[in-house]
Amino acid sequence: MKIDREESLRRLSETAAQDEPIIGAGAGTGISAKFAERGGVDLLIIYNSGRYRMNGRGSLAGMLPYGDANEIVVEMGHEVLPVVEDTPVLAGVNGTDPFRQMDVFIEDLKRRGFSGVQNFPTVGLIDEDSEFRQNLEETGMGYDEEVEMIREASEQGMLTCPYVFDPDQARRMTEAGADVVVAHMGLTTSGDIGAETAMDLDEASDRVQSIRDAVAEVDEETMVICHGGPIAWPDDAAYVLENTEGVVGFFGASSIERLPTEEAIERQAAEFKDIDLG
Repeated sequence: MKIDREESLRRLSETAAQDEPIIGAGAGTGISAKFAERGGVDLLIIYNSGRYRMNGRGSLAGMLPYGDANEIVVEMGHEVLPVVEDTPVLAGVNGTDPFRQMDVFIEDLKRRGFSGVQNFPTVGLIDEDSEFRQNLEETGMGYDEEVEMIREASEQGMLTCPYVFDPDQARRMTEAGADVVVAHMGLTTSGDIGAETAMDLDEASDRVQSIRDAVAEVDEETMVICHGGPIAWPDDAAYVLENTEGVVGFFGASSIERLPTEEAIERQAAEFKDIDLG
């Protein structure tokens, strides 16, 4: 069920006004989407890493050439959209894709029932000082293309919830029409295929706050939520939200579908193996 931008924003603003956190959830499978929705999430996001993650691979597989990221999202939409009853579903769009007419692709996503977009895969995860990142920027496959994708989606009336990694990107995405800015702290830690290298929660809180302050410089009404890095579990998200001002929620991908799945399946299998046949 497609939910238009105005209704989506009304719901999100109402949630924030009631001092309830806005929670977004990545959905790599239909069952993830179905039960995240039953749990009360406010947004569902489909992107290629969800497929890899729920097939036991690290989320950064979505950044490597293992498949056509934008086509995978369309395929996943066939699996996820029909089971979602009343929650906005966003498509993770590879804005740097040189083989897509982005205005046409976004229009097609709208037709398929997506309510909005997010920029993923994103070159924002690649160190800006690296030669590889600089080469991407120099050859027309840089973060600027992701900003323009968000601008196009906003102009087409879609909900836009981009990932940003620093205050400058936050300002640029807000100027491009972002509705909800997601302060990305890097690959999520914890679990069997999570990252081991990450900042601590205090550093994450400071970075999230700097991003929120940059957004507010452009548009005080634009909402900011946090994601990734050491913010892996509900207590982590609570800590960051308690130690920042103006940050109204959390987006969990691995945190909501991978980590609980790892624990639940392992525990259930172990309990069956513990059955005493004597």
